[in-house]
Amino acid sequence: MIRRAVLLLLASFLLCSGAGQAAQAAGYRYWSFWDRDGDRWVYATQGPSTTRPSDGDVQGFRFAVSEDSADAARPRGKADFRTICADTPEQDGNKRVALVLDFGTTTDAPPGETPPTPRTACARVSPEATTADALATVAKPLRYDTNALLCAVSGYPEKGCGEQVAKKRKPSAQKKDTSDEGPSLGLMAGIAAVAVLAAAAIWQVRRRG
Repeated sequence: MIRRAVLLLLASFLLCSGAGQAAQAAGYRYWSFWDRDGDRWVYATQGPSTTRPSDGDVQGFRFAVSEDSADAARPRGKADFRTICADTPEQDGNKRVALVLDFGTTTDAPPGETPPTPRTACARVSPEATTADALATVAKPLRYDTNALLCAVSGYPEKGCGEQVAKKRKPSAQKKDTSDEGPSLGLMAGIAAVAVLAAAAIWQVRRRG
């Protein structure tokens, strides 16, 4: 009976440890949408099809594998409206929106595809235009799924849309990754804890006997 209880405790510990590691490895490959606030990027609270930027706004798109909005990779490079729209003068009856298009890295690219070089563009659109409208003037072809999720910018990527993929873990800067060298310290500590519980249970049974 004691042996069975110990085995159950150990199995439960191993299952929980494995599930936690699997959850951390899950990610989604998609285009994230950002607003430029001063000198920093802020994850947009609305989608590009409903956001209506003002003249002089800077907005960005980044393709990457991310777990969620907190983990999403920001667009790279400087995002300055005057620089991006230097060759696009003001025009009565229209607004200018600076766009930063970051196609990501080869690590995040779908199999067999190479990300284009990141670039910027200045879109001149009507005052009521959305970010999606502005994007369509400078980055065709665009591709959306049936739920209006942005799947491709300037035709990249050719296939896929927000699919779940395995996210590669980044090695710690302070400690070498020893995942291939044997059980982790956390696992060993858990096994030791189970062993202590088992010894205590056996001692209690012998004491009663």
